[in-house]
Amino acid sequence: MSMAISTLGGVGLFLLGMTVMTEGLKALAGSALRTVLAKAAATPLHGSFWGAIITLLVQSSSATTMTTIGLVSAGLLTFQQGLGLVFGANVGTTGTGWLVALIGVRVSLTAAALPMIFVGALTKLLARGRISGMGAALAGFGLVLFGLTTLQQGMGGLAERLHPADLPAVLAGPDARWWSGLFGVLALVVVGLVMTALMQSSTAAVAVTLSAYFAGAVGLDQGCALIIGQNIGTATSSALAAIGASTTAKRLAIAYVLFKLIAAVIALALFPVVIPLLVRASNTVDGVTLLAGYHTAYNVVGVVVLLPLVNWFTRLVERILPERGSPLTRCLDPSALETPIVAVEAVRRTIARALATVCASIEAALAGRAEPIRLGKDTASVQDAADALRQAQIFLSDVTGPPENDDEQQRLTSTLHALDHASRLTEMANGGINFGSVGGGPEDIRAGELCAEAMRSAAAIAREVAAPARAAGSPQVMPASPGADVMAGPRATDEAIAELERCATQLGEMLHTHRSATLGAVANGTLTADAALVRVETVRSLEALSRHAWRSAAHLLGRG
Repeated sequence: MSMAISTLGGVGLFLLGMTVMTEGLKALAGSALRTVLAKAAATPLHGSFWGAIITLLVQSSSATTMTTIGLVSAGLLTFQQGLGLVFGANVGTTGTGWLVALIGVRVSLTAAALPMIFVGALTKLLARGRISGMGAALAGFGLVLFGLTTLQQGMGGLAERLHPADLPAVLAGPDARWWSGLFGVLALVVVGLVMTALMQSSTAAVAVTLSAYFAGAVGLDQGCALIIGQNIGTATSSALAAIGASTTAKRLAIAYVLFKLIAAVIALALFPVVIPLLVRASNTVDGVTLLAGYHTAYNVVGVVVLLPLVNWFTRLVERILPERGSPLTRCLDPSALETPIVAVEAVRRTIARALATVCASIEAALAGRAEPIRLGKDTASVQDAADALRQAQIFLSDVTGPPENDDEQQRLTSTLHALDHASRLTEMANGGINFGSVGGGPEDIRAGELCAEAMRSAAAIAREVAAPARAAGSPQVMPASPGADVMAGPRATDEAIAELERCATQLGEMLHTHRSATLGAVANGTLTADAALVRVETVRSLEALSRHAWRSAAHLLGRG
């Protein structure tokens, strides 16, 4: 009974410590975690490297994965770049196994762990901000060490009752059939999978395996088989979390599961070759260290195999789960709500897509074409844009917490201004403007031409803002300050916004002279009062459309 209590208590303390430490490290990192991830994923290879490093630092593949989902959903990263980060997170999460192998199972750390827990908890309670996060990280680390010590004690008692011979043999003897060893491997893989599924942490399951081997309860070959199953089992939590989630979250969950299965197939195929080498190496190298190395190598091999095939792998996942829903609101992923800067970016791109749709529709109406606007393989109308802007407003109201710094506050303000002007523009476009009267006279024709030019410029800017991140080389990343993120380049953007401002300004100046001249034509009998008022109202509407398009586009660029 005492053995079971020590084992279960050690696992519980380990899990609690990992949770507290991860939350503290995330609070300590703040927005830097999101910024570094966005900048680090220039290519899938870079993303894998930095995903591993960042996961090693924050001690949570879940934190890296969930942040990646938000960045991909908001359009800051492509799905392919997100895959690189997720691949790397699988390697980085194996770092805790090395902590267990090199420190946790060898010495009793109670004397060091308890002061850490006290100091960390006190700092967490008394301090604020990042200092509080530092205290939580320290307390969590102390709990991990204390949990490992308790787990070590429980495994010592387990070793007295459990021997490797009591478990299925995974290496068939010289006179045994090959399938007997295969059965043992598969049986232990299933045991490892169930362990991780129950604990909801492959790190904790691997810690149990390492402790059991150190205590002599399992053999080296059996520990490797358990680790294969434990790596597969960690995909169950991602699969469960994806139920009811967004398409982006589901795609990354599918990619995560496929990665684990492919890596497991590779490990099982190499098992008869690798394990005898490890058994021989255990004569000179400590077995716990070999198990930790096998855990890391297992995931590294999976990344090395899949990285060159990332384009094919991306298409496979996208074919398994195609994109659904409105093309205008795909950025509004609920996972982004936990991160204000990512949520703002998601709303900003939604506004840009809606603005591009409305401006293109107005330009088509001025040219005598009334048709839905195509967005890639999809179509969208002005009413779709209006619905998208309403959803963006609701989405922005649900963001968790205020922006963390002045730059983020300024970006939020600019986004709200852009949303307001885009909503006014869409409302006017839906109001039934009489574009037929634009050709009534030279000034009316000129007003229509200026408005069409303004719509073209605004739509071009909006498309650039809404464009997906680049897949390699120079990705679209979260800017340090508003206005520093236009993928078309400063020159093209300056020309477009200058053209848009010129058209809106000229329409504003024309409005006064056109009104006087048109109403004066009623007095000399050239126009009827009804026709004159319709022309005046139409030019006024064209000026308002151009002005709202200009202001919305300018705020999207941070130049409002």
